[in-house]
Amino acid sequence: MRTIALTEETRKNVLENLLKRSPSSYGKFEDAVAEIVENVRNNKDAAVFEYTKRFDGADINAGNIKVTKEEIDEALKQVDPKLMEVMVKSMKNIRAFHEKQKQLSWFDTTPDGTILGQRVTPLDSAGLYVPGGKAAYPSSVLMNIIPAEVAGVNRIVMVTPPGKDGKVNPVTLAAAHIAGATEVYKVGGAQAIAALAFGTESIPKVNKIAGPGNIYVALAKKAVYGHVSIDSIAGPSEIMVLADESANAKFVAADLLSQAEHDELACAILVTTSMELAEEVSKLTEEFIAGLSRKEILQKSIDNYGYILVADSMDDAVDVVNEIAPEHLEIQTINPFETMTKIRNAGAIFIGEYSSEPLGDYFAGPNHVLPTNGTAKFFSPLSVDDFIKKSSIISYSREALEPVYKDIVQFAECEKLTAHANSIRVRFED
Repeated sequence: MRTIALTEETRKNVLENLLKRSPSSYGKFEDAVAEIVENVRNNKDAAVFEYTKRFDGADINAGNIKVTKEEIDEALKQVDPKLMEVMVKSMKNIRAFHEKQKQLSWFDTTPDGTILGQRVTPLDSAGLYVPGGKAAYPSSVLMNIIPAEVAGVNRIVMVTPPGKDGKVNPVTLAAAHIAGATEVYKVGGAQAIAALAFGTESIPKVNKIAGPGNIYVALAKKAVYGHVSIDSIAGPSEIMVLADESANAKFVAADLLSQAEHDELACAILVTTSMELAEEVSKLTEEFIAGLSRKEILQKSIDNYGYILVADSMDDAVDVVNEIAPEHLEIQTINPFETMTKIRNAGAIFIGEYSSEPLGDYFAGPNHVLPTNGTAKFFSPLSVDDFIKKSSIISYSREALEPVYKDIVQFAECEKLTAHANSIRVRFED
């Protein structure tokens, strides 16, 4: 891995290089995505079936686009029972964590008859995108569906690309079943997002779309935002490790590669105050890559977006972490909890040398759908909050309104909104 002394100039250069990976930088794909979205909006099922044949090689029609109970039963039989046990354990951890995020409605009352409050209700429906085809991502299934299920969403619709045989990977289906999906449809890509946003003859529209996907999925979510709500526009995965001389170089190198294998655009960054650690990690990453199955992807990711930044002080190292705002941040320092208190911007923070990033991907419980490309400065991980909405409650008695009605009238007249003023004033005219 390239090792760079951390200066103001090198920090700027690294940030500029990382931002090139943002979905907002891929304008050349936007026209193609817009065409797909508009075609599905206008031609509905016909467009969905056409794109599924073109992009996935599968013959999908109105009779087989929705996964049946028989297909789910068949999938359950095909999944290794030991894997099912692991998924159930993971699901319990994810559900327990997200149960703690649930919010209750609340009301405040006063003796004069004022009632103010907030009513919390789940969304009626949510569409959850899970990458598919040849690959299976049961962890993404659990992480997307369980927060919606905990929130109380009635219709939890999963969409995922089918294989050429027109079937959904059995592990993906099994995960959807145990997590609580109410419907599963065999469609992927931008066409799936458009179908969820506008509805087709086979796929009823939803209120919100969540879940990760490729650049076409990300740009389609951006295109339909406003017609439906979305969670966020996810970019390629990323990991930062913040370490000092106490860190285990072997652990650090292995953890950096755990995200680099996702995608050639994934980035892996070590920020450290130790040149000795930097040199050892650089050597170990090369050794690890040679023995891993996705070595070509790993090498391209590390060559293009892998960095070891050597800082003069831990304060400088923390500053660059907060500026980059990584999706995943591991802290491997002498006092990692103390270091954590200085971190303002990160999607998920893994504290200590035995809290490696895959623990969060698969098992611990917090959600692994996280803000990327610096958006951790203003976005949060996917949560129960994404699947609820809030209504303000306002109730005044005459006794409560009378002492303040002239104040409201004055405020309205200041804004030249005389009908507003009148709707208050008429309640106190003789």
